[in-house]
Amino acid sequence: MPPCGITETLSDVESVRVVHSIAEDGEFVYIGTNLPSEYSGSVYTKKLKGAVAKAKANASQGIPEMIEIATNGVFEENRKKKHGHDAKNGWYRYDTRFGLPVYGADGEISGYNIFHARLLIRHAGSGKKYLYDVMEIKKETSKSCQAEALPGEKPIS
Repeated sequence: MPPCGITETLSDVESVRVVHSIAEDGEFVYIGTNLPSEYSGSVYTKKLKGAVAKAKANASQGIPEMIEIATNGVFEENRKKKHGHDAKNGWYRYDTRFGLPVYGADGEISGYNIFHARLLIRHAGSGKKYLYDVMEIKKETSKSCQAEALPGEKPIS
């Protein structure tokens, strides 16, 4: 098993691209070829507007880190018949977060907007867990939780 945070390229019958490990529980989460279509075309995504829609679009660059820092995994049974095939063993939801830079008038990063989200992970019949979508995105509104930019530092996501 690769250590937490290590990404390796895989190839198997389910067209897996890469695998990431959740630091909290050591579970492996695979990124399949169907993630992009669900991430950008889900019912949840289509309902998003404004800043949250933009945040979800930009968060895609930080998916590996969002998986690694995920916490509080909770199992759920399937709710819809249509997922009986692809999520045969149910679903997991994990809490995560990501940050997007805020730029000042001078074009420099002046801080970060912090967002909380839930990773929706399907548990396939093969026993593997696949990232399905990022949902329930909410901006942190507390000033104390907004990160201040450090010179030369990159965003958290």
